[in-house]
Amino acid sequence: MYEWIKALHVIAVISWMAGMLYLPRLFVYHCEAEVGSKQSETFKVMERRLLKAIINPAMMVTWLAGIYLVWSGHWLFTSWWIYGKLFLVLVLSGVHGLFVRWVKDFAADRNHLSQRFYRIINEIPTILMIGIVILVIVKPF
Repeated sequence: MYEWIKALHVIAVISWMAGMLYLPRLFVYHCEAEVGSKQSETFKVMERRLLKAIINPAMMVTWLAGIYLVWSGHWLFTSWWIYGKLFLVLVLSGVHGLFVRWVKDFAADRNHLSQRFYRIINEIPTILMIGIVILVIVKPF
C-alpha cells in the first residue's frame, strides 16, 4: 500500500506544482486586461477553475498522502531532512493561500499589484520545489 500512496503523492505534487506555476502567469496576463472587459472576465473564470478544480484538490491529496507516508514510513523521528521538507511545504501552502486571496481580489476587480510583482512571485513556487526535491532525493541530513 505504501508504494501506491507514494505514487498518488507524486501525482498530486505534480498537479499542485503545475497549477502553482501557471496561476501567477495568469495573474500577469490578467493585469493587462481592462477591468470589466471580456478578456478580464475570461481570466477570472480560468483562475477560479484552475484553483478549485486542480490546485486545491491537488494540495489536499498531497498533504493527506504525505502525512500517511511520513507516519507509515516512520520518517518523523528517524530522519532530519523531513523537517526541512515539512517547513518548505508549509511555506508553499502559505503561498497557495496568497494565491487564493489574489484570485478573490481579481474576481472582485480589486487587484492593486503589478505585472512585475506577479512575475517575481511566479518564481517562488519553483524555488520551493527545488528545495523540496533536493531534500527528498539527496536527504542531506
